[in-house]
Amino acid sequence: MRKFSKLTIMTAAMILAIIAAGVTAGARAEAPESVGGIVPVPGARTTGFIEVADTGDGAARIPVSIIMGVEKGPTLALVGGTHGYEYAPVMGLQIVARKIDPAKLSGTVIIVHVANMPSFLGRTIYYSPADGANLNRVYPGKADGTLSQRIANAITTQVIEQADYLVDMHSGDGNEDLRPYIYMPVTGNSEMDAKIKGMALAFGLDHIVIDKRDNLPADASLYTDMTGLTRGIPSMTTEAGRVGSTEPDLVRKNVDGVMNLLRHLKMLPGEERPPQPTVWLGEFSVVASPADGMFIASVRGGHTVAEGGVLGQLVDFFGEPIATIRAPFAGMVNYVIATPPMRKGEPVAMVSKIVADE
Repeated sequence: MRKFSKLTIMTAAMILAIIAAGVTAGARAEAPESVGGIVPVPGARTTGFIEVADTGDGAARIPVSIIMGVEKGPTLALVGGTHGYEYAPVMGLQIVARKIDPAKLSGTVIIVHVANMPSFLGRTIYYSPADGANLNRVYPGKADGTLSQRIANAITTQVIEQADYLVDMHSGDGNEDLRPYIYMPVTGNSEMDAKIKGMALAFGLDHIVIDKRDNLPADASLYTDMTGLTRGIPSMTTEAGRVGSTEPDLVRKNVDGVMNLLRHLKMLPGEERPPQPTVWLGEFSVVASPADGMFIASVRGGHTVAEGGVLGQLVDFFGEPIATIRAPFAGMVNYVIATPPMRKGEPVAMVSKIVADE
């Protein structure tokens, strides 16, 4: 899951920079000729690996499926496994790849099944065992950087920059009790924002965070979806799953969301499922731990809390109290850490204010 602390809106300068570069929201018309050497075939699903070479700290293989329709249309990129312990979207994308009928598809779907293979195979939360980096903090990466930076560079150049639309698919990491929701970026570009809102409503998770984020440059975009936004690509992040769960219902939320999004984008035929009633979430705060210790949660993801309400207790390794962790304002708990280990400065919970509408 992605974690934030400060809210600002993208400035007009950033929007003008995108326009000056000749990129408009969802404007790319050409289907990708290859993705990391994997050549798509019209009317078929093609699979393979983007190879990230070993430069001293290990190599990685990024499994990718490319489903290319027989009719022209946009390219949708779906990225799973950015954090290796977030299993529901990873499993959901395997189902999606088999569920899409290339004969009925207009355009191309690029599926990154597991972006962060070192973390996935190592069963680690947040950080890669190869270099200690959080993959969702190193975009757009570096071709000559650490393994996480090289992975980010490969996904940026081979996947994101070839897409018309981008969804970074997350869930509650192995330590996070999370209530499914979407981060819906607001950029200030009315065309872009309308497309992103349509994507968010179509995906169908009934809690949406209105995400007014930091103005980040294209060459230091940090996050997967911000990398798309800075390149003029309508992008969002979904969060559907909890505590590394593989529960069928949570996997299904990811599958159903993608399939309805494809209908919304007119990439698949059929009736788009109309938006369900949505809880809109505005300002949010990620509450950090003041010390190392053990955290015992008092709430669950999806609970509502009053200002100053108790989120949990931080104790030392002998069980002695260190701090009572409280909500900074009244709102909904998006997620809370559900396992005891806690480092100073790491997230304890995220709380969002409930707003009347978007």
